[in-house]
Amino acid sequence: MPLMATRPVEFSRRGFLSSLGGLAALPAFGGSSLGAALLSSSDAPLFASAFKKSAGGYGIAVLDDLGQIQAEISLPARGHGIAVSKAGKCFAAFARRPGTFAIIAWPFSGQPMQTIVAAPGRHFYGHGCFSKDGRFLYAVENDFEAARGVVGVYDVSGEIITRLGEFDSHGIGPHEVLLNPDGNVLIVANGGIETHPDYGREKLNLETMSPSVVVLDGNSGDLLAEHRLDRSLHQLSLRHMALDGSGRAWVGGQFEGSKTDTPPLVAVISRDEAPVLLDLPQKLADQLENYIGSVAATSDQSVIATSAPRGGKTLFWNAQTGNYLGHQNIADGCGVAPIDQGSFLISDGNGGVSYLSEPGERAEILARPAGFAWDNHMTAFRI
Repeated sequence: MPLMATRPVEFSRRGFLSSLGGLAALPAFGGSSLGAALLSSSDAPLFASAFKKSAGGYGIAVLDDLGQIQAEISLPARGHGIAVSKAGKCFAAFARRPGTFAIIAWPFSGQPMQTIVAAPGRHFYGHGCFSKDGRFLYAVENDFEAARGVVGVYDVSGEIITRLGEFDSHGIGPHEVLLNPDGNVLIVANGGIETHPDYGREKLNLETMSPSVVVLDGNSGDLLAEHRLDRSLHQLSLRHMALDGSGRAWVGGQFEGSKTDTPPLVAVISRDEAPVLLDLPQKLADQLENYIGSVAATSDQSVIATSAPRGGKTLFWNAQTGNYLGHQNIADGCGVAPIDQGSFLISDGNGGVSYLSEPGERAEILARPAGFAWDNHMTAFRI
C-alpha cells in the first residue's frame, strides 16, 4: 500500500504553546553545561519519562541510572510515551489519548524544540518510534470519523517537521508501534477499541472489539502479516510491546470483559507463527486486575518485564522459554526500562524510582523526588 499523502503542515512550537497559555520548555537541555556533562559522562544509560507535578503541570524528565532527575521539559498537558532516536539525538513526547500534540526535542544539540499538532480528523494514541536513521517518526493515530487506525509518517530531519502521509494500521485503536531490528518493518499493536474525541476516553465498541498485531513494510505500509487472538479473547486489548532477541513481540493486554474472568494477559507473537499466550499461577492472575501497563526487555533481551500497576506487581519472564520467573510488589509500578544485561529501573505513580538487579532479588527504591508522579512509561537511551 503506498503512503497516503496529506498536505504538509508547518508547525510552530511558539504559536502552539502560546495558545495553550504560554507554557514553555525549561532551559535545562540543549546548550547547557548539564548537556555537556551528560555527553562527557560514562556510557551508563539515561531514562526519559512523562510526569505530573502535585503543584500542577506536566512534563518529561531525563533521569540517570540512580533515579536522579537531570533535566526536564514542560508539556502543555499530560504526556504518555516517549520515543528516542538512535544515539539519543532526538526525542518525541506524545500526548495521552486523545491528545493532539507531540513535542520534538533535540536535548543535547541546542536545536529549538518543535511541536507537532495532529492532522485534522486525527489524534495521537501516545506512542511512536523513529526510523533506524532517525529521519522519520512513525506515530500511531486515530482517524476517528472513520473509526480506523493509522500510522502517521513525519520527516523530522529538516528545520520544519513535515507530515508526509500515513499508513493504514489495519485495525482500530493502534496503541504502540515498534521498529524491527533491521529497520525495515513496523510492528503495530491494534488495541481494538473504538474511541472518538467527542466522547473523551469512552470505549464505544466493547462488544465488537477485534484487537490485532500487524506487521507492515516500513517503506510502503504494505501489510506483511496479521495476527488476531481467538474470538473468545476478542476483548483482550493488545496494547504495549517489547521485542526479544529473536525479534518476537511480547505484547501486554488489558481485558475489557467480565471482571470475574482472568484470561492470559501476555502474548508472544512472531511474524510467521500463531500467537502464544502465557499462563500465570491462578492466585497471582487474580491479583492483576486484568491490566498490563508496560512491557520491556533487558538490554540483552533475555528477560521480559510486564508491569501490572493496578495490581501493584511487576512480572518477569524468560524470553527464550516463556517461563514465568517471578514478580516484584511495587505499588502503582508501571514504567519499566532496562539498565544493563539483567536489571531494570521501575517507576511508579507515587514518584518512586526502583532498581531491580535481577528478578529474584528485592527491588530497591533509589529515589522519590518530592511532588512528582511518574506516568505509565519509561524509555532507556544512551548518548
